[in-house]
Amino acid sequence: MKYIKKQIDADLVKEISAQYKTSLLLASILVRRNIIDPLDIMFILESDMRYIHNPFLFHQMEDVVDRIHSAAEEGEKVIVFGDRDTDGITSTVLLVKKLREIGIDVSWSLPSGDDMYGFTEKKVEDFAKQNGSLIITVDCGISSAKEIAYAATLGIDTIIIDHHMPGEVLPEAFAIINPKMEDCGYPFRHLAACGVVSKVIWALAFSETELYKKEISLLNIVPGNGGTYIAEAQKIFNLVKSDDPVRETFMPGIISDLNKTPLVKYISNSIIVVYSAKQQKHFFSEIFGKNVDLSVVDIALESDILFPRLKGLSLLQMRELSKDSRYYTEPVKELDVLFNLFTAVAMKKNNLQDDKFKNMADFVTISSIADMMPLVNENRIIVKHGIENIKKTSNKGLHELLYRQKLLEKPIATTDIAWNITPLINATGRLGVPEKAAQLFFSDDIEEIRVLANEIISLNKERKKLGDNLWDTLFDSAKKSFEEFNNSLIFIGGKQVNRGITGILSARLASHFNVPAAVYTVLEDKIIVGSIRSAGSYPIMAMMNICSDIFMDFGGHDFAGGFSLEINNLDEMKKRFTKYVKNNAITAAEKKDIEIDAELPEGYLNQDVIEAVNALKPFGEGNPELVFLARSLKIKTIEIIGNKSPGHIKLVLESKGVPWSAIFWNAADRAGKDFSPEAKVDVLFKIKNNFFANNNILQLDIINMERVG
Repeated sequence: MKYIKKQIDADLVKEISAQYKTSLLLASILVRRNIIDPLDIMFILESDMRYIHNPFLFHQMEDVVDRIHSAAEEGEKVIVFGDRDTDGITSTVLLVKKLREIGIDVSWSLPSGDDMYGFTEKKVEDFAKQNGSLIITVDCGISSAKEIAYAATLGIDTIIIDHHMPGEVLPEAFAIINPKMEDCGYPFRHLAACGVVSKVIWALAFSETELYKKEISLLNIVPGNGGTYIAEAQKIFNLVKSDDPVRETFMPGIISDLNKTPLVKYISNSIIVVYSAKQQKHFFSEIFGKNVDLSVVDIALESDILFPRLKGLSLLQMRELSKDSRYYTEPVKELDVLFNLFTAVAMKKNNLQDDKFKNMADFVTISSIADMMPLVNENRIIVKHGIENIKKTSNKGLHELLYRQKLLEKPIATTDIAWNITPLINATGRLGVPEKAAQLFFSDDIEEIRVLANEIISLNKERKKLGDNLWDTLFDSAKKSFEEFNNSLIFIGGKQVNRGITGILSARLASHFNVPAAVYTVLEDKIIVGSIRSAGSYPIMAMMNICSDIFMDFGGHDFAGGFSLEINNLDEMKKRFTKYVKNNAITAAEKKDIEIDAELPEGYLNQDVIEAVNALKPFGEGNPELVFLARSLKIKTIEIIGNKSPGHIKLVLESKGVPWSAIFWNAADRAGKDFSPEAKVDVLFKIKNNFFANNNILQLDIINMERVG
């Protein structure tokens, strides 16, 4: 068996195991996957919503919130323009529902039929005729400079909520919320558009609290050495640290003018929040004199109610009890604890952690999986909650899809969403009727929901049939293109290609030939519209940027994109792509040997393995399933299953007396020849849940197996 086992530092494994209270097995997996940064480890081990990033880290988030509230107060007409795929549809539904909730007169539009992606000047003009004054784009807009400029000439503001790569020239919109903009302020760039929309909705919810746009100074004073006092203060604005903290040491009785001290200047004209007001006021009077009064808000009063287990503890004691300190690279100060406590109280008191975000996690999860966002950083926490709670979704349309796909009867994994839900939603957009999926999610009418679900399932069957038929038709053309581009690229298309399946075909071709693949169609004999997908790690946007001056519109992620251009520029695009792949030495991506996450010594196929698998879930893009190697397992039983050739092998393998159910797909021809009862085998495998007859059984999913005795 061929595999790669990276060598790792045993001392680092022990260090991580001790610091983060994990098994040595999990620590070794983290090290082997190069997950050694404290924050990266935090997003593996923690699942609390309080660890996700604050939306107001986006520099323009406050502008967006205020503009939306202004639209509500002034009774403005608003329209949300979305894209036609799963991410665009779910983004549109979430935002429109929130805008209606706060009383805005809002309509929505998705590209249907042969409409261009994003929105057009014609749509802007139609909206202007309805006296519309605010456009919000979701999952599109970042490449629509011309349309947004036109909207401005008609007196219409535009807010862009997108996650596609920005071009060299940004649209002159009222505001842009896009984590892929270098100067946006947000620390994580890989949110799906629906994830970005959820941040805007969270910010709108926060703006309804008494804390919105209030400048708050957190203050903590502790006794120092030699009779001194050390005072620290941290300003926060919308729960974001807004300045560097101030730290000052005081000797009581020598301050002649307290207003000249850096600390007092810093906290003046803000709401001062402390923990244990009686003690803090006493320390303050010791420094500045008995006649100086300190007006404060005592966070302990609400903390004691919301978090009873913390009642009576000092900030220092909380620091010692908190597991958060293990994720800090610098020593944790009491002021850090006060900030975390204040944030937790604000979130809990206003239901910002639970109701206001968890209720969106189902759609954000679906869109993140559909757009293949890496399941790292905060995406892990969001998707984890989405997977855990999706069967309890409050959306009746989504519940109907889950029911139709038989997902309500079993534990749901990311693969269930990827295989059974996102293709249904995508099918509506690919066949030109994304509004059907949107209406399914908007509707509360059970009969309408059932009708729409039937139509969507039928559309997906039609989409599959189209894809299969065109694959057979275009495969020879793809081979010729592969050779024409010197085994570096596939570039095919024509009128016979249905616009809705260019993405599916390009992804399938890229996977089959291991090179980037572009597939296009022709609209009205004058417009080329296509999709391009990567293979290996080739960045698609770099290739697309060389044609930016001839594209009518283009955009995408790091490894997937879409484009449109006039048909007379098609040869020029092909010419530039030819030059690009030649200059960048793009060749077919080599298939790599399997990398294992851990080799399990005899007897170590136990509970630690299950805990490691559960810790690394959810699996998906950027976080592949764990692969293990176990040696000398004994085959206790073996049987062939499956009606079609070659069939599969179902086994029971024994490790140190512990039996494990296992399945080896498409390997029935090796039963009796390579494998038999009582034989010993080395096994490469994943651990998966097998749900059968209402029982959830852990099973070894065998990648490869080799007899050793």
